[in-house]
Amino acid sequence: MTERRLINHVREHRYRAGEMTQKDLADRCGVSRQSIIAVEQGKFRPSVELALRLAEVFGVRVEDLFQMVDEGERS
Repeated sequence: MTERRLINHVREHRYRAGEMTQKDLADRCGVSRQSIIAVEQGKFRPSVELALRLAEVFGVRVEDLFQMVDEGERS
């Protein structure tokens, strides 16, 4: 079976949002700045609730923020 990993585009969407800091995003999602840092670095897999909140803040689908890819594949 091929190894799969979760990748995310949270940081890219935050940058596209303009002057949004990690703290701004954390406040809007009701989590700590450290949680946002961990999500952006791929060290923490967000709950479904947090993934939905992030998608809502950016006005995108959860699938636009998070994807499962085969190991070695880049997105």
